[in-house]
Amino acid sequence: MSNKDMQQTIIDAFNYRHATKRFDASKKIDDSDFDTILEAGRLSPSSLGLEPWRFLVVQSEDLRNKLHELSGGARGQLETASHFVLILARKNVTKSSPHVHHILRDLKQYDDDSIKAFGDKVEGFQTNFHINDNERTLLDWSSKQTYIALGNMMTSAALLGIDSCPMEGFDIDAVEQLLDDEGIADMKEFAPSVMVAFGYREKEPKEKIRQPQEDVVEWL
Repeated sequence: MSNKDMQQTIIDAFNYRHATKRFDASKKIDDSDFDTILEAGRLSPSSLGLEPWRFLVVQSEDLRNKLHELSGGARGQLETASHFVLILARKNVTKSSPHVHHILRDLKQYDDDSIKAFGDKVEGFQTNFHINDNERTLLDWSSKQTYIALGNMMTSAALLGIDSCPMEGFDIDAVEQLLDDEGIADMKEFAPSVMVAFGYREKEPKEKIRQPQEDVVEWL
């Protein structure tokens, strides 16, 4: 594929993608296609490479029904999507957190000196950007990273001809309590960040309308 063809493929995918409110419930995403979407999320960049996320693929009808009651902005998607993902953001990601030490020691295989040096880098960065001011700012930082993965997953889906819809329309405290009550995730470590549904559109959407490039891009 030429560079020009690739450019057109990318733009076509973004024009194809829209926030699908209801999917064709009779159509299911192929396992290999959905694995590609999940890999796009897993391989996404994150601040300092700390991957502060977890992807919950909600295929259980019982759990979808429970989420349905707590998610006014996701009911049509929960009812019809082939695959439904709840992305969690990790809490309290600091230089001393077990998660950071796991990433550095077990995955990256840093030695003790390198771990200390990296920890100092994390602390300095978080202080400069007011990330470690409190637990709320730390969670907001982690949540920002989940949206990078979210965008990559939806773009990858569009390139595969698969529809998607990102959603924040849920009672975050109630969903957190549900996940804790069900023993699905430790809510001392995680918090719900965003939902995203995948499947195939039930009907064709309206024409996409966006501001022209000259109104949103400024060259300096």
